[in-house]
Amino acid sequence: MKLLKIGSWRNSIASSWLIRFSLFWLLSQNCCRASAVWTAYMNISFHVGNRMLSELGETGVFGRSSTLKRIAGVIVPPEGKIQNACNPSTTFGRSTNSERWLALIERGGCTFTQKIKVAVEKGASGVIIYNFPGTGNQVFPMSHQVFEDIVVVMIGNLKGMEILHLIQKGVHVTAMVEVGRRHFIWMNHYFVSFVIVTTATLAYFIFYHIRRLWVARIQNRRWQRLRRDLKKAFSQLQLRVLKEGDEEISANRDSCVVCFELYKPNDTVRVLTCKHFFHKNCIDPWILAHGTCPMCKCDILKALGIQVDVEDGTESLQVLMANELLGTLTPSEEGTNNELSPAGRADKVTPVEEEEHPVCQNASQPNSVVEEVHPSP
Repeated sequence: MKLLKIGSWRNSIASSWLIRFSLFWLLSQNCCRASAVWTAYMNISFHVGNRMLSELGETGVFGRSSTLKRIAGVIVPPEGKIQNACNPSTTFGRSTNSERWLALIERGGCTFTQKIKVAVEKGASGVIIYNFPGTGNQVFPMSHQVFEDIVVVMIGNLKGMEILHLIQKGVHVTAMVEVGRRHFIWMNHYFVSFVIVTTATLAYFIFYHIRRLWVARIQNRRWQRLRRDLKKAFSQLQLRVLKEGDEEISANRDSCVVCFELYKPNDTVRVLTCKHFFHKNCIDPWILAHGTCPMCKCDILKALGIQVDVEDGTESLQVLMANELLGTLTPSEEGTNNELSPAGRADKVTPVEEEEHPVCQNASQPNSVVEEVHPSP
């Protein structure tokens, strides 16, 4: 549980650091600052026969660095098939008189600044840029370089193509552009991107922490249940303290097959259900790690009525053993067989293949138990 708390603490630090860094980057980009956008009222006039027709509407948006003023003039597109005015040698088919004119340019091919620069160098008093094909009448405030006393407006593709077709048919089209209403935009694409990324990140961390807490809660309940079962089960196994004169410490004395040390007086041994016995501090971790008798492969935990979950794992059982079972030893038991730690003794034995565990039976081997055994308290 300590490792789980440390992991959650580290994840919280990482997520808070990510949020602080994102906010710092957001402020450095000035993307939370409100920006004003001005619409443009456009009065487009043209002759059809003997009649003068006019269309008035709030159909345009001024560029971010455009001069905000009223302007009127003849609309003139670039000559030729290419209407984007990206080439510095682009020419505009206008009259030679001093009449004020507005360049009608298609979006695309180069930056807005390049287009405006070409038109201004040719003598345009203002620039009208119409959007890409397929965008309808969608418009947005353009970002471009500042040109002194030059009006820059964007209109929709449909309106721009309508004006272009009239001019290509020889119709004289004029436009009057006036400053419209001001709108504040609090969110631009940087802020939208930030909100999306931050929301996704927070959602991930929230889901991650909830899942970790849910898993930890289930695992904690399983450990508590397993701890109770292990205490109850190990209390059913008999313990015996060897004394001088016992057969196990005579001249032909046996050794513990887990740690390979000879039995000595005052050693505490645990008697398994199969009647084999070993050092208590050796066999307890062994059973928790392998579940079987080292000699006859009898499934001890199963014989004691304990069903160990695979999800608990060997390490979990060893932790339970170290924290719970060894903590319940009596003073006399703690003083025996303390030369090697339980983990060190278990490491001395090569794990055996456990395909099938035989049913526990009483064994008549040299390691069988002497009759006098004492149940653990």
